[in-house]
Amino acid sequence: MTVPSHIIEMLQKIRKRFQSEPLQERMLPSDAEFTTLRPVRKASEASVAKYWTRLHGTASQEDRDALADPLTMADPDQFSANIENFIGTLKMPVGIIGPLRINGLNAHGDYHVPMATTEAALVASYARGAYAATKSGGISTALLYEGVIRTPAFVFDGLLDAGMFVEWVVNEIDALKAVAEATTRYGKLVSVEPVIDNNVVFLICRYTTGDAAGQNMVTIATNALCEDIQSRCPISMKAWYIEGNFSGDKKASFLGLVTGRGRKVSASVTLSADVVEKSLGTSVQAMLEYGQVANLGSHLSGQLGAQAHFANGLAALYIATGQDAACVAESAIGITRMEARGDDLFCAVTMPNILVGSIGGGTSLPSQSAGLNILGLKGFGNGAALAEVAAATCLCGEISIVAAISAGHFTRAHENLARKR
Repeated sequence: MTVPSHIIEMLQKIRKRFQSEPLQERMLPSDAEFTTLRPVRKASEASVAKYWTRLHGTASQEDRDALADPLTMADPDQFSANIENFIGTLKMPVGIIGPLRINGLNAHGDYHVPMATTEAALVASYARGAYAATKSGGISTALLYEGVIRTPAFVFDGLLDAGMFVEWVVNEIDALKAVAEATTRYGKLVSVEPVIDNNVVFLICRYTTGDAAGQNMVTIATNALCEDIQSRCPISMKAWYIEGNFSGDKKASFLGLVTGRGRKVSASVTLSADVVEKSLGTSVQAMLEYGQVANLGSHLSGQLGAQAHFANGLAALYIATGQDAACVAESAIGITRMEARGDDLFCAVTMPNILVGSIGGGTSLPSQSAGLNILGLKGFGNGAALAEVAAATCLCGEISIVAAISAGHFTRAHENLARKR
C-alpha cells in the first residue's frame, strides 16, 4: 500500500515540532495551581468584575470596555435568564433587507428584515433577492405543519419487554398526554410514535408550542411524561433517557427532512423575465441551467435536501431576533426548486425544520427585542408569521446566489464588497 505524500508531509511536520523539549513538556497532563470560579447564574456588577479580574493578563481594559460597556452594565441582571458566568454583551453589525413583500397565510405585508452578520456581501445579496421578489409581486408563504419533537429512549432486557412496553404506552396515551400538558400553558402533545430497535424503544413525542420555539417546553413536558411512565408502567426497564439522540435536535437528519422538527414552511415567487434581466443581471435560462448543475452537486455530495445556502439567512435572522442560533444546524435543510413558467421563473423553497419563536428564549433581550420590533412580530400571536418570514428570507438568498453564479458575478461581488473597500 502506498501512503499519500500529504500524509507523510503532515507526519514530518508534527515530528519536527515534537523534537522541541518545551512542547513535549507542555503537552503532558498537569493540574498544578489549577483554580476556577464557581459558576454564577445571577449576573451583577460584582460578579462581572470578578470574572474580569480573572481575565487580567489575557484581556485588556479595552476588551473589557467593549464587552462590559455602560449600557450593558446598567442592568446586568436582565441577562441572567439567558446566560451564566456573564461578562458582557457582544456587538454585531445588523443590516436590513426590504421592504420584502410577503403574501402569506400568517405573514402578510411589507417587512424590513434585520440580519446580523460579519460576512460582507451577505445582506446586499439577500436585499437584491428581496427587491426582485417584491418587484414580481411578492412571495407567497404558508406554514404547512408544525411540531417540535423530543425522543426519549427506554431500555429493556429484551424484545418481548419492549413490545409489551409499547402496548402499555398505546393504552395509556390519554393519561400520558394529560401529564405532559400539565407542565405548560401553551404546549400540546399531538402525537406519540414508538420506534423499536430490539430492546430499545424510542418515543417520538411531537408538540405544538404556541408562539415559542419550544425547545425547553417540550423537554420539561416529556420529562414529566417519562417520570409518569417510570412510576406506573408494569414492564421492568433497565434505564430511560430524556433524549435518545433520535430527534435531530440541533443536527441535520433525515427524520427532520421528512417529518420536520419545528415549523414546516413553503415559500414561492414567480419572477418575471424582465425582473430577472434588469434586477438580477442574468436570464431565466441561465439560472435554470446553473440550477440543474447545482442540484446535481447536491445529490452527488449527499446533502440532506438540495439548496444553496439556507444557513446564511437563517443564522443572520436568528441572531438578530434572539433565536437559538445552534438550531441553524437542523433548520438549514430543505429543497429549493426553480422551474420555467412560460418566459418567467418559478422559484420555491420548502423548509421542514424552522425553529423560531416570537416569545421566550432570547427574544426579550434588548437588541433582539428591537429586531423583532423592526419586523413587527414581537410577542404573542406572531410565531407562525416569523417562520414564514424566515422561509421567505431564505428564498431571497437562493434567488440572488443562483443569479450571481449563473451570470459570473459571484466572485466579483465578494471582491467588491468584502475585499476591495
